[in-house]
Amino acid sequence: MASRSFRPDCSSPSRPSRSQPPRSATDYRHANEPVGSVEQIYGGQLVPDLAVSTFRNIDRLFPSRVIAAGGGPRPLPPISQNLEGWVATVNGEPYDLYDYLALINVTGLLVLHRGNVLYETYQRGNAPDTRWMSMSVAKSVCSTLAGMAIRDGLIPEGLGARVVDYVPLLRGSAYDGVSLRDLLMMASGVAWNETYTDPESDRRSLLRAQVAQAPGGAMAVMAALPRAAEPGRVHNYSTGETQILAELVHAAVNRPLADYLSEKLWQPYGMESDATWWLESAGGIEVGGSGIGATLRDYARFGQFMLEGGKVDGEPLLPDGWMAEATRPTTLADGETVDYGFMWWTAWTPPSRKDRAYAARGIHGQLVYINPAHDIVIAQNAAAPKPKGRIVIDPMVFFDALVAHLDRQPGAASSG
Repeated sequence: MASRSFRPDCSSPSRPSRSQPPRSATDYRHANEPVGSVEQIYGGQLVPDLAVSTFRNIDRLFPSRVIAAGGGPRPLPPISQNLEGWVATVNGEPYDLYDYLALINVTGLLVLHRGNVLYETYQRGNAPDTRWMSMSVAKSVCSTLAGMAIRDGLIPEGLGARVVDYVPLLRGSAYDGVSLRDLLMMASGVAWNETYTDPESDRRSLLRAQVAQAPGGAMAVMAALPRAAEPGRVHNYSTGETQILAELVHAAVNRPLADYLSEKLWQPYGMESDATWWLESAGGIEVGGSGIGATLRDYARFGQFMLEGGKVDGEPLLPDGWMAEATRPTTLADGETVDYGFMWWTAWTPPSRKDRAYAARGIHGQLVYINPAHDIVIAQNAAAPKPKGRIVIDPMVFFDALVAHLDRQPGAASSG
């Protein structure tokens, strides 16, 4: 197992145009590797090596826009800590770190404690410069951009903004009467089937629209959906609604989401590397629910930004109260509580619930886990064999075991 701390290259190479790939094919060392198709990704039909090479070359699957980094990365200094004894018990069986990395096909795992690198490893030929598929971690990025747009006064109605006022292609559809808050909670009341491996599901219909690369194709899929409940009353996980959110935020900020993300966060917070983001069509709007390709360290920095309250150099980028609402279980109109915030998953294990932890989570094992009570951020890249249902060890259970292990070493995990 290759496991060591890496120090970022603090040089300032010239940055590419946002309309071009972040590195030339000869510079990005993974660029000539074989890639599968997006249908194989969502169908769970990639052999392990092809899955790995595909997930680190996703900008070759669709037109993509660059999220430009700045010149000086935020340091992630290493600290020394004994992690022997980090073991999770699942169904009476102990699993240590080596089990976890192998069984989930983890390709990168980075643990930050108080902003310092407690543990960092890369597998399957990945390294700090490897860009990796976000899967639905992009949803949490997209929702955070919505919060920034509200803070900037670009969505003056705030969470009460009506979706169709910003996305006119949905006027007259089941999205009439749906608010931005409903959308962020995925409680629009519009029918949706998210089954990734079912070619007839709504999720695969949306994917076919993306493959077709026709402007407006995704909104045509969403506009045709029927109503199943009143807005705000039923939570139903829908990748399509993140594409609506991308359209809404794009209309509000009047610029590409990749550029807005670069200007608001990627550069001022000190992300180390350029990232890429899929487009619905060539030159069009970013895919709100997936398609960011970024380095493990920059995913961890995004988690650290959230841990620090959504601030850059002490200046808040998000509205007052946003962090508390976005990262806590939401309450539907009938009083039901759902373990989901504003496109963030709230903790689903008792120890993490106690710590008010939350996570950005994507299929095939992608995670950014944030535990405010213990000042811990964990970023994980993986190539699990199926979109869902093949992860032997629940990552949050394993992360809880890490917190418990650190708690046994006085002063190591508490935020003080």
